[in-house]
Amino acid sequence: MAMIVVFGGTGYTGGNIVREAASRGHHVISVSRSNPTMPIEGVTYETGTVEDVAPRLIPGADVVVATLSPRGDTAGQLVDIYRELARLCAEAGARYLQIGGFSSLRPAPGAPRFVEGEIPEQFRDEALEGEATRAMLVDEATSDLDWLFISPAGSYGAWAAGERTGEYRVGGEVALFDDAGDSAISGADFALAVLDEIDTPAHHRTHIGIAN
Repeated sequence: MAMIVVFGGTGYTGGNIVREAASRGHHVISVSRSNPTMPIEGVTYETGTVEDVAPRLIPGADVVVATLSPRGDTAGQLVDIYRELARLCAEAGARYLQIGGFSSLRPAPGAPRFVEGEIPEQFRDEALEGEATRAMLVDEATSDLDWLFISPAGSYGAWAAGERTGEYRVGGEVALFDDAGDSAISGADFALAVLDEIDTPAHHRTHIGIAN
């Protein structure tokens, strides 16, 4: 079993990933600024800033999953935080999975990414910062870092939690839609896809999207 460190492990995305990883018997460490309201049995919880905790935990990790959001104290800081996580993972030989946003995907092959178009004002700053973290990996990641940038579907989040179906689709950087034109995935199915990728690596140094 792998040693998996999840940054943002008590948030919506991180919490689902932590739960799925623990259910498979992995050694899971969740890192966040606060303790969970409902701890998951078998998970080790670490509280503190990324800067304080990461140098101690990443050297022993097989996989690091970054699920932070550019909100609150991390707004405007996420590129630098993720740059440091990527550097530490490269030094430790740990695989690095970074969870991004739907807006980093493209509507069609060769088309501008959604973030390059019209984004509602209330989401624009987060979308731009999330995309900047993807660009950082593409432009700066050293050749010895096994990284993956993962975007969920358009309808994804605590506001659209959905149910576990046990099914999902994996695409490249072009967004996946169903026959009705919808793009959605539940938190549980997204976590399922992420852990399947951890257990059986199929994508390396690229950008993928996941949807039902």
